[in-house]
Amino acid sequence: MKIAIHHRKGSFSDRWITYCQEKGIDYKIVNAYNSDIIQQVDGCDAFMWHFHQEDYRDMQMAKALIFSLEAKGVRCFPNSHTCWHFDNKVWEKYFLEAVGAPMVPSYVFYTEKEALEWARKITFPKVFKLKGGASASNVMLARSPKEAEKLIKQCFGKGFLQYRWQSHLKEQWRKYKEKKATLRELLRPLYYAFKRYPTVFSHYHQKEIGYAYFQDFIPNNDHDTRVVVIGCGRAMAEMRYVRKGDFRASGSGRFEYSKVDNRILDIAFDMAKRLKMQSVAFDFIMDNGKPLIVEISYGFGTHGISYSGGYWTPDLVWHEDKDLDFCGWMVDNLIKE
Repeated sequence: MKIAIHHRKGSFSDRWITYCQEKGIDYKIVNAYNSDIIQQVDGCDAFMWHFHQEDYRDMQMAKALIFSLEAKGVRCFPNSHTCWHFDNKVWEKYFLEAVGAPMVPSYVFYTEKEALEWARKITFPKVFKLKGGASASNVMLARSPKEAEKLIKQCFGKGFLQYRWQSHLKEQWRKYKEKKATLRELLRPLYYAFKRYPTVFSHYHQKEIGYAYFQDFIPNNDHDTRVVVIGCGRAMAEMRYVRKGDFRASGSGRFEYSKVDNRILDIAFDMAKRLKMQSVAFDFIMDNGKPLIVEISYGFGTHGISYSGGYWTPDLVWHEDKDLDFCGWMVDNLIKE
């Protein structure tokens, strides 16, 4: 058994490599961006790559590479079933609805006329989202038909760049007040504001344009619950509290680990199996005591979940484990495949 690993510092691959070294698993470092990547993987049984939504190269070709390697007979993490919808909230909507997932009601439109007609009939507020983006960076609240109309017209007009400096400035100001960001980090969005393409990603990635995506706003949630399921057999969880004066929890950096509602865990295990995903992070909120899925992702931030202190199995039995090696689980599960 030999595993080809694309290494990106600070990603899952740090732990994959360490795990392979500790367990004596044969591995090879490859470069997924090289033109000869298919040939680099020759002689390997599996390929692992924690590709990321904020690298334009990854979003250009990672999914195509994984599909291609699977056609070659190479097992992949993530495999195509796990990642085809990654960083695309509209595709996630279709996928979750198809398997009957309990999810926040979501709406997508591909013409301005239909979107505006819908916005004139509904109640507010509604949550507006772009397809991509991490840590709630492209999530906004439309509080009125006027605000929704403005967003819709931009969707079918000039569109949205991948980087919005105003949102970044607001977030950096919050972190600066909490002593989680330096003065230089606070001022960086102002520098970006005067550039046509403020980041490499926004320069090389096309605008978000030609669709409008909304979700119902579910009130009275001061946190969401993230449940990460690895290989359908182990689940970790964390509660993420919303930012002060905001409704968004993702990216807040405010974690808590307490008893998770068993209904959330049941749904997470069931949906991971139905979706056939090797790794999936579910974000849940509650609607009058009913758990609803907001979003899913094969990749996830490790800072908070690493301190959850253990994991559940599908029988909802808790297993204490202070040294969670969920990246090692990914390697083991791929070998078992």
